[in-house]
Amino acid sequence: MSLRVAILSTGEELTTGKIADTNAQWLADRCFGLGIDVAAVLVVGDDRERITWAWERAFDIADLVVCTGGLGPTTDDLTTETVAALLGESLRFDEASAEQVRKLFASMNREMPESNLRQAYFPQSATILENPMGTAPGYRVTCERDIGGEWITRHLVVMPGVPREMKPMFDERVLPWLTSLPGVGAAPVTRVFQTFGMSESALGERVSGLLGMEDVRVSYRASFPKIAVKLILAGSLAGAEQRVEGLAVRVREALGPVIYAEGEATMEEEVGRVLRANNATMAAAESCTGGLIGHRVTDVPGCSQYFLADFVTYSNEAKVRVLGVSAQTLDSFGAVSEETVREMAAGARRLSGADVAVATSGVAGPDGGTKERPVGTVCFGLDADGVQLSRRHQLWGTRAWIKLLTSQIALDWVRRWGLGLPVLESGFRS
Repeated sequence: MSLRVAILSTGEELTTGKIADTNAQWLADRCFGLGIDVAAVLVVGDDRERITWAWERAFDIADLVVCTGGLGPTTDDLTTETVAALLGESLRFDEASAEQVRKLFASMNREMPESNLRQAYFPQSATILENPMGTAPGYRVTCERDIGGEWITRHLVVMPGVPREMKPMFDERVLPWLTSLPGVGAAPVTRVFQTFGMSESALGERVSGLLGMEDVRVSYRASFPKIAVKLILAGSLAGAEQRVEGLAVRVREALGPVIYAEGEATMEEEVGRVLRANNATMAAAESCTGGLIGHRVTDVPGCSQYFLADFVTYSNEAKVRVLGVSAQTLDSFGAVSEETVREMAAGARRLSGADVAVATSGVAGPDGGTKERPVGTVCFGLDADGVQLSRRHQLWGTRAWIKLLTSQIALDWVRRWGLGLPVLESGFRS
């Protein structure tokens, strides 16, 4: 029987919607990759009674409880006090942890408030998990709990809520111990396909017709503007790797170029891979996206090998003066037109010397739309040797969504060009 985990997050900022609980999402993914069954995800505010309730429920349904948050130096950080009370233990002061906090403040030339010493207290039976990234160490405990009249072993791990502190602590301090626990099963065999250009329902119809193995599960994760298709099979089953790969081959054939990457690669990472494989360079000319294409491309390390320039020409005057767009073109067809984006792309390519250039111009809203060009109207252009393409799309959503979707389509055009695929067949109606 596989180990069951309950993930517990604490903090008023989570229950009031100020921030999203990305810690639980990350931890659930890590646990799933280890073959651990995620029994529940619980989120509570900084209230002692509610935190106690959440821990008791977690102990009832899971062998392991992983908690993040509530380890700070202020009075609303209640996790350690609550855990010690649940365990029936007093708190002990750890001088080594206190000295680490003092050194951290000294390295920043800041005076340490005495309240930070609260972070050096732990339940008596706790094994301390060092935190080189911050002032709050974590800890783990193995204990016996009375569950329905029977004493059962339970494990708990408590870590800081700051993601940049929690993640390395889990990977470096918790993971080696966790894999030694009984019930940590074989990691499931998975294949993940990142797709763009087909709706979730259309993907479901296309993929469901391929399923012939009842043990293989398919999940769909929509994270605008992409959708991930994931094949999952328990790693303990005989021939799991071969069975999943056999289905993966059929998925690749069925979805074709709608799959832009496998694994967790982003569109911008895949564009970089394709350009490097072709020893090609790119440039961008942006209007409605305001530099978002360039921002995404330059988020990828090593992009200087293939990304030459990004021209953000928001005004008509800048389109003419910088990119050489004809004033007559703008007067006759307008800034949001296929004629204009073709000239924008050509100008970006000419000025940068890139092998391919992509251009965008549109109405991102919420104002500025007309009957002829309503909000969401976006024109795309691409220029390369022997290729000059343009297309008008009617997109949807908020200003931010329209900009993000526009950048995704533009990058997909570059990917398709680099792979020799039909650029205009991106799955969006013109």
